[in-house]
Amino acid sequence: MHIDALKSLVINALEDLKAQDIAVLDVSRLTSVTDLMVVASGTSSRHVAALAEHVVQTAKEQGVPPLGVEGENGTDWVLVDLGNLVVHLMLPETRQLYDLERLWADLPSDTDVRLEEGIRGS
Repeated sequence: MHIDALKSLVINALEDLKAQDIAVLDVSRLTSVTDLMVVASGTSSRHVAALAEHVVQTAKEQGVPPLGVEGENGTDWVLVDLGNLVVHLMLPETRQLYDLERLWADLPSDTDVRLEEGIRGS
């Protein structure tokens, strides 16, 4: 499935169950692990778990089985790995604590690191 279609599928699944503050982070220039991250908040641990289960089920129905799911058992953060897109579902206080949006925005890209190493090597 094309990354844009996968992004729409995930966002629609999250909106179906009233996820809050959905953010999409393009991290393709920052890491080779994934291209996009979707971060969203749930109102309770049960809501976070339900959001994750709905994303997993919706993706499977479209032929995209998750590569992995972490933190499913009554936790404040669940990660759903869909390969080119990783979904982080959190309680608002956990999201504020880890602040993934700022963390990923502040990281230098692979290109920046290579340029910096080239400058130091000169």
